[in-house]
Amino acid sequence: MNYDYILVRYGEIALKGKNRYKFEDRLAQNIRNVLKDLEKTKVTKTFGRIYVELNGEASDTVTERLKKVFGLISFSPVKKSDVDIEEIKKTALELIKKSKPVPKTFKVETKRPYKNFPLKSPEITYEVGSHILRNTENLTVDVHNPDVTVNIEVREEGAYIFSEVIKGIGGMPGESSGKGMVLLSGGIDSPVASWFAMKRGLLVEGIHFHTYPITAEESLEKVLDLAKVLSNYSGQFKVHFVPFLEIQSEIRKYAPESHYITIMRRMFLRIAEKLAEKRKALALVTGESLGQVASQTLHSMHTINQVTNIPIIRPLITMDKLEIIEVAKKIGTYEASIRPFEDCCSLFVPKNPATKPTIKVSEKAEKYMPIDDLIDEALEKTRLVTFTPYSNITVKDVLKDDYIELPK
Repeated sequence: MNYDYILVRYGEIALKGKNRYKFEDRLAQNIRNVLKDLEKTKVTKTFGRIYVELNGEASDTVTERLKKVFGLISFSPVKKSDVDIEEIKKTALELIKKSKPVPKTFKVETKRPYKNFPLKSPEITYEVGSHILRNTENLTVDVHNPDVTVNIEVREEGAYIFSEVIKGIGGMPGESSGKGMVLLSGGIDSPVASWFAMKRGLLVEGIHFHTYPITAEESLEKVLDLAKVLSNYSGQFKVHFVPFLEIQSEIRKYAPESHYITIMRRMFLRIAEKLAEKRKALALVTGESLGQVASQTLHSMHTINQVTNIPIIRPLITMDKLEIIEVAKKIGTYEASIRPFEDCCSLFVPKNPATKPTIKVSEKAEKYMPIDDLIDEALEKTRLVTFTPYSNITVKDVLKDDYIELPK
């Protein structure tokens, strides 16, 4: 069926009071971003509603993209008719005949913001319902649990008629809650943490610590693919690639083996905080889940956190692994995450990592390390890459010596 509009619905935004328009504007812009290459579409905001004008664009293509826009609780393909009862009846009948699966019961609900229309809402409902019954077979009215509800909104500029309600992913509009930096590995957890942070309106940029060429190019390729998947939910996703091999070598020289991971993650946070300051981000995001591994015990997090004062958001902290995997599959990151290529963390795991590491032991090892110089050198060699759903960035692009930020 050729629809004219997509009607967009949002949830929490409606509770924002005087700031509501800012969230609505942000959501409308995010919708424009994901539909940017569909040049026929036009996003409009009116009467507390957001509409996508299709102008001949396929509704299925648009709805698939809207399913990945944070802040939408649902949306409906809409037919528009003239403000005339005969046209409304004709359009409603066409809509219900095209419904899949074929309904056995229906009801009609009407809103009439345009008070100059000669019929009142109950009269419109009766006229349309009667017309549908007269022109269909094996279809009855059920006002309590209908298979299909035909919704009619009569406004001055036209009558909007729809029956299908498609569920969105909810949350808050992207970029409406500030900016954060996520520690993005190639594993299962951190991409899911990124997604949850984005769902709450955070503009997220990734930080990936790599030890190429000790780790294979395929390890970096996983991160490229994960960033591309995440960009489907935000239009674009930036990743800072930080070389970490020299820092790991220094840790091996001076740290007790049991504290390798602890001191490594302390260095992660120091570098991430510097990048956050540079990028005007107000928080870090990690994929930690309490007790999942040695570096994610409460003692470990206490010791690791000691090097930074920036807020750390841990969306997965109380989730178990099966719950995280379920979300990873739903959002499309799971398959890339489970490719069997080691990253800098998995290569660095000691035989007996400390589950109760201490600040005292960590600081004793770190006092022999040129920490400031190591951080400055890593930041100088850090490369920023912008991913979109349509980018074709390769590992060689990221690693080449004359690298500059790749175009969006």
